[in-house]
Amino acid sequence: MTEVVRLYVQIALLRRGPQDLPVSRLLLILTVGGYVAVNALVSSLLPPSTGWPAQLAVDVLFTLAWYAALLQLTGRTERFLQTATAVFGFQSVLAPLLIGSEWLMRRFGQDAAWQLPIAVGGLALVVWLIAANGHVVKAALDWSSATSVTLVILQVVAGQLLLFALFPPNA
Repeated sequence: MTEVVRLYVQIALLRRGPQDLPVSRLLLILTVGGYVAVNALVSSLLPPSTGWPAQLAVDVLFTLAWYAALLQLTGRTERFLQTATAVFGFQSVLAPLLIGSEWLMRRFGQDAAWQLPIAVGGLALVVWLIAANGHVVKAALDWSSATSVTLVILQVVAGQLLLFALFPPNA
């Protein structure tokens, strides 16, 4: 399992891709479970927002559905297990940083001294997330980097819109 975690780190660093993972339904299930566990652990220490467990469940289901539909539409369904595993794997690696960044933004975002460094750090993490995800999508679809990154940005926007629709901020 240590080797798989190293592989997820390599994917997050854009050095490896989903093609380097075994085609395994069990690995996908374990990776999604690991992603949920990492998010739950970090979120219990640094709660990113109220209602995060339900938002995490929606995020997981949306991500699985997004890649199933994307690979179905492009005729590459055989790549689903590796692609989804890679996405949840590298996101497990980045989750503590992303949750920590969100917590810092909520905690110190109104403090003038910390506002800019926290915003720049958060933006850098989002760019890293999009780059790593674009790298995975590019390998899965054999499309250009620009098209892959555009699809990832569309996924992020669609996922956020879904979360806003289901969990309005003022509710």
